[in-house]
Amino acid sequence: MAITETELANARKAWGDALIAISKAYEADGITKARAVAEGVLDAAYGYNLGPVLFKPTLAGGEKTFRTTRKGALSYFVGHDADYPLDGGFGLKGWREVESESAASFIDGDVGMWMGWVTMTNKDGEVTKVDKTFGYQKDEDGTLRIVLHHSSLPYQP
Repeated sequence: MAITETELANARKAWGDALIAISKAYEADGITKARAVAEGVLDAAYGYNLGPVLFKPTLAGGEKTFRTTRKGALSYFVGHDADYPLDGGFGLKGWREVESESAASFIDGDVGMWMGWVTMTNKDGEVTKVDKTFGYQKDEDGTLRIVLHHSSLPYQP
């Protein structure tokens, strides 16, 4: 079952909507609710059920740069994990809008990759634009799963 460009676009939209949902849950009901929303996002969108996910978050570094486990990804999105003391919770930053701009995509059967820019705006109108790469694989049920997620701040010469 081959991946389509529409599925890639829908997956990026769902990811952005999920990031906003984590922020709003945190603001309305605190870290426990935000963690529950983030866990749902990880289970629905990421392929940790398929094996390690190649996840390099935007604001991660040092020994904990790469988040190949669900626990590491959860900490990145909501923080509050002693095993990841530098995580401030990227999903807790008051996000209100997420848009993507494609540079290119590649599809080969049940594997698809996308690269471009993702622009996120928080509740105060502050904008963060990141370089982003997503790799997807369809699972046995035909659900598109993120198996590669690389994000970084743009190079500043």
